[in-house]
Amino acid sequence: MVNDARPVANGLRTDHPVPDLPFVDDSHIPVDDPSGIEAIGRHRGTDMWGREDPAHDGGWVAFTTDPQRHDLAWCVRWHPGHGRSVLLFRDDDAAGMHTALGEAALLFRAGGYWWNGDIWYRPAQVWDVAGEKHYQRPVPAAMSVTAADLLQAGGDPRKGAVLDIAGIAPDSPPPGRWLDDLALWAAHRPDDKPLSASVVTISAPELSGDQLVGVAELARIGGIAASTLRAYITRGEGDVPPPQATISGRSAWARPVAEDWGEQRRRSPDGLTAAVAAARAGTAEMAPGIADVWRRFTRAYFSALWENPAQRKRWALRWRTPAAVRDLAEDLGWYVAADVQDGGILPIHDLAVTIEHAVLDEFAEGQRLDQATGSETTFYGINRPVTRVLDWLVRHQPASAGHTLGRIVGEAERRFAIPRQVSERSLRTALALDSKLGTDRRREFLDRALSPQRPEASR
Repeated sequence: MVNDARPVANGLRTDHPVPDLPFVDDSHIPVDDPSGIEAIGRHRGTDMWGREDPAHDGGWVAFTTDPQRHDLAWCVRWHPGHGRSVLLFRDDDAAGMHTALGEAALLFRAGGYWWNGDIWYRPAQVWDVAGEKHYQRPVPAAMSVTAADLLQAGGDPRKGAVLDIAGIAPDSPPPGRWLDDLALWAAHRPDDKPLSASVVTISAPELSGDQLVGVAELARIGGIAASTLRAYITRGEGDVPPPQATISGRSAWARPVAEDWGEQRRRSPDGLTAAVAAARAGTAEMAPGIADVWRRFTRAYFSALWENPAQRKRWALRWRTPAAVRDLAEDLGWYVAADVQDGGILPIHDLAVTIEHAVLDEFAEGQRLDQATGSETTFYGINRPVTRVLDWLVRHQPASAGHTLGRIVGEAERRFAIPRQVSERSLRTALALDSKLGTDRRREFLDRALSPQRPEASR
């Protein structure tokens, strides 16, 4: 998911300043020494903490609680080709940012857009179950805006400011014009560090003002009411991505970010259930298999309680009506349906694992036959009994079924080197032949559970 930790200031020795944040004197932090950074925060019996780790690209990442301000912490990310980012965060956010910067990202800008030193990507929101990571979605026509680019518009270092750590107010904007602060930062730069190598932010067509959407449009894309979205934002729920801009005090999101959020909502457990939902229990959507169990046991209980004369005569006269007994029968039937839904009557997790291994065995056998005959198949057949049990899981536990499909595709790729498009075509074909779901519901569910139908990279 999008890392929503917000920095509160730039370190003076950063190579990549974050726009509109003040610059702070970081001379008391050994920003070139990851072990030294960690050591500052490693004091037992205090509220300080520190850590350093290698990064995948030959660089490193480290953080420490500030020794003077224990409510703040420094995060440093160093790359052998792109230098270092030195940022000040709230102490509670530092560990999460440390983890995020230790992965592929060198920088986060514009509400979660990130740069790996070469390519800009959109905020990571859509989870790839098969790959066990988020999809990476490059930003078309993205350009890095450097300090040299910005300073072409001016900036007076005499009017800039570098603050002391004691004077930082995390929720307050810089006291002056940020371009002047940037010019003062540039004046402190060594001659061997060109401003053209200092990446400040991203520029892209999708981040232009006419491509941004507000709360109402974001809610529509996410399939919820605007009031619900506002409640999510207020309570920090719903995995709502950070906005890309604030215009006249109102948050605005890039349309592709909004669409990714909507896609992830459709691919979530609730979204998978909604794709095949046949009924509702109160305000909650219900999987069709659960609805079937409810109706079946409602009929059984109604028969036992009303149609059996020996039982029926036990009812008090005022309750001896078909409508009253049917209401009770529905209540009793729901007890059974809810038990299926909660994994009581059948062990859903165990069943899902069994299905996964059964389908993988079908794939392995198909691969063995291909190797024996020297052929190359674009999909593998799955026996009807296996497909029917998979279909039962889809209809009764859509969220578990979606995770299981992702696991199947991922394991087939890792263990047998079967391309995911072959595995997914095999699953789609099997369910098309033997599923009890209607065509539209089945396709909608698979579109949400399997890989997006367009070429993507993953992280």
